[in-house]
Amino acid sequence: MVHDLAASQEFYHELFGWEFEEGPSQLGPYVRALRDGYPVAGLGEIAQGVRRPVAWLPYIATRDADATAATIRECGGTVAVGPLDVEQVGRLAIAADPTGAAFGLWEGGPRRRGPFTGGTGAADWNELITVETSAVSKFYSLVFGYEAMPEPALPEDGDYLTLRLQGRPVAGIRGVGHALPHDRGPHWLTYFSVPDVEATLSRIGALGGRQLGEPEDSPFGRWAAVADREGAPFAVIHPAKR
Repeated sequence: MVHDLAASQEFYHELFGWEFEEGPSQLGPYVRALRDGYPVAGLGEIAQGVRRPVAWLPYIATRDADATAATIRECGGTVAVGPLDVEQVGRLAIAADPTGAAFGLWEGGPRRRGPFTGGTGAADWNELITVETSAVSKFYSLVFGYEAMPEPALPEDGDYLTLRLQGRPVAGIRGVGHALPHDRGPHWLTYFSVPDVEATLSRIGALGGRQLGEPEDSPFGRWAAVADREGAPFAVIHPAKR
């Protein structure tokens, strides 16, 4: 969600090569981002006068948005929007976990398939940045059936859990304690795949974005935290071979 949709389209087109098509009209000004004809993300414009952080929002798939929304409330989370039908595409809701980190629910209609299977501009990973992992991981396990497990590739003294579904890693939770940004609180961070982290950082700066930290090597690949020209945080990563 952004304040200037046209400027954000220009930024991400120049950065990732995304093309755009108009999305569901009931969402207001909204476009789907395409890479090689395959949908990879969406951009919506925040209504004028509405004060809301500019941010990326991950959507979690569900077979029944209404039942999942009810479970979110029962487990201490909140549902701010919906569930509601989006034309004939699917059903969605916007929710938050008990710590306030926002995410979406998506009860899918048919997804368009295409030749694009990953690479530059694809969302490679989503990670919850929060104070500590143990309590909030129970929420996601109860609501979505995730198994929260320590990540064996990371140091044991770190506070990090991987959320797995049927044995497959689907997201991470990183506890950062007092290092949590005061202006955002707990939030989800999306990692986009790039071929070269340092070159991408230079490109982001030239486009009006900014670098939030130095590049780091991890078992998952080389990555860096950044922000677009409106301040929305995300990460870029050159994924390690898995």
